[in-house]
Amino acid sequence: MNHYLNDLLHEFSTPFSNPVLIFTVLLSIVLAVPIMLRRINVPGIIGLIVAGVIIGPHGLNIVDNANAGVEMFSTIGLLYIMFIVGLELDLKEFAENKNKSLIFGLFTFLCPFILSYPICRYFLEYSHFTSLIIADMLAAHTLVTYPIISRLGVSKNQAVAVTIGGTILVDTTVFVFFALAQSNNRGSLEFSYLIKLAASLVVFSFIVFFVVPRIAKWFFQKTESERYSTFIFTLLIVFLCGFLASLSGIEPIIGAFAAGLTLNHLIPHSSALMNRIEFFGNALFIPIFLISVGMLVDVSIVFNGTRTLVVALTLSSIALLGKWLAAFFTQITFKYSRTQGNLIFGLSGSRAAATLAIVIIAYKEHLVGEHVLNGAIILILITCIVASFVTQKSARKIAISEENTPLPSSTTGHLAQERILVPIANPSHIGFHVELALLLKNKKSENPISLLGVMPNNKEAERNIIGFRKKLQEFVNTATAADVQVEIITAIDHNPAGGIIRIARETMSDIVILGWPGKVGMIERLLGETSESIIKNMDKNLFVCHLEHKLNTHKRIVVVSPPLAEKEGGFELWVNKIIKLSSELSLPVLHLGHPDTNKAIGATRKNGSPFSFVPFDNWINPLTCKDFIKKDDIIILVSAHAGYISHISVLDNLPTRFERLFPNYSRIVIYPKQHLPDVLLESDDYIFVP
Repeated sequence: MNHYLNDLLHEFSTPFSNPVLIFTVLLSIVLAVPIMLRRINVPGIIGLIVAGVIIGPHGLNIVDNANAGVEMFSTIGLLYIMFIVGLELDLKEFAENKNKSLIFGLFTFLCPFILSYPICRYFLEYSHFTSLIIADMLAAHTLVTYPIISRLGVSKNQAVAVTIGGTILVDTTVFVFFALAQSNNRGSLEFSYLIKLAASLVVFSFIVFFVVPRIAKWFFQKTESERYSTFIFTLLIVFLCGFLASLSGIEPIIGAFAAGLTLNHLIPHSSALMNRIEFFGNALFIPIFLISVGMLVDVSIVFNGTRTLVVALTLSSIALLGKWLAAFFTQITFKYSRTQGNLIFGLSGSRAAATLAIVIIAYKEHLVGEHVLNGAIILILITCIVASFVTQKSARKIAISEENTPLPSSTTGHLAQERILVPIANPSHIGFHVELALLLKNKKSENPISLLGVMPNNKEAERNIIGFRKKLQEFVNTATAADVQVEIITAIDHNPAGGIIRIARETMSDIVILGWPGKVGMIERLLGETSESIIKNMDKNLFVCHLEHKLNTHKRIVVVSPPLAEKEGGFELWVNKIIKLSSELSLPVLHLGHPDTNKAIGATRKNGSPFSFVPFDNWINPLTCKDFIKKDDIIILVSAHAGYISHISVLDNLPTRFERLFPNYSRIVIYPKQHLPDVLLESDDYIFVP
């Protein structure tokens, strides 16, 4: 009995050594703290950091941050934050604003640096070299508050793109400066060292940005049905890039960010894989990292003499003021709103990994003293708290201001929101059409993606319906687990084409995605005449698709539209959907069309448009457009129903000619919707009988 009690007491002796018990404590904090703080409108990030202070070695000493498991999850969480930042970054926005990012990076490095050096040199009376190290440390920042940005859906804001770009530039500069300072202190700063550093960075960049994307593209193509393998492969790339970065002489967080950039166009933002990545990060890795940051804080050092307190408050004030000035100058320079300026400050104001890495290494090499080490840890706590409040407040304001006009309310309720219908003939060959539907879907619509099966009206109808649902159920379960809303609709009809048209009307679907006749989809078993009847009689935005590869493995979207396409009722919808597809896949769009259509697209999307334009008017022989099309392109042909404004006779057989010319290319033919519901309701030609 005594032996049992001794074992029990040993298990609960602090700090805990049992990995199961440690993990239980961490999960309890991750679960409870954000829920409790949400009620008082306090960012959950603050609660996790404070919880780390309480349970850490300098608090109740329940969990030791030196524990291998905690350290591993902390490292994973930090790399995960930087990876998601790179993954969610709008590359087109980033490219368009690279000069702004450069200027912000200059501001956010120089402002804290210039403020820090004289204060550390003459007020805190540190040596010239120590003052430079501290100034370099305070110039760095960590995107600790980025999860707030991501959760509130404002990661696409230009101010965020500029801040992220500036962050990578300034942190890289900080680490390179620190590495040079270390080498100088050791007496090893020679030309050969600089050559070695430059060569290693070139090799790192070649592997990450040239070799890795090709391997990733090949892997995703070969394992499209292996859901777990793609996720594990993605994690492998993240940590491999982090390791390669450390071998190159830079911090692993830079490698994780580079991994996000290189996989950006291969992992669409609305994909199931992206959902799994964010889920694991936000549910586990990132919260444990934030708890581990709190474990580093020793509040008692504040009371161990005035020197530590003076250093901590001075460094914290300089750090916050320097980043605020950088955000203010950026706001003024680029004429951003005050809220955007605050968002930049909140996102760049927090310190964690970069600052901690520099101060610990500097302390171990006797470049800074104990007061600076303790002051930096207090600085981390203060800046994270301030930045969290500022980020949440400003991000919420921007999210509200960016909110589009609410979806129209009507007596049809949720049917007024966008609905996408995907007819399926063979459940075992869903193909990539559901993936396309997911990328095109308006995120504000609460309606699920509808998978439709139309069964022949015979004695086997009920058996066929049950079989259809069973075959699709595994896919639905997987989609639900990835937080993708999908529903199954089954119908009985003598004519499958008529069933598709009827269900599209009954469900008030806005977009119908069909398989290419003779290839995939519901109409693969139908005669060409029947498929033509679907196109002719369905007044919906119709996408007829043949997708040769996974969508994220393409390199460009090429759109071919006839003259007067801008006059059709569905013009704005297909333009916006192509822009959304481009954004999700990070692909440029080449539009071949009439100059008036090009002008209309440009007017529709004045800012941040992915379109480039080439005039094309050879509609006597439209297949000459092949000169502009490459192997990895998604070809989108905008057609029109007979009798529509933009309809010309050549459009009637053009899809078939496209199929012959581009048999192994991904192709989409769009038939825009002509009549809007409001027009139908107001028309005298329609009489509703109650």
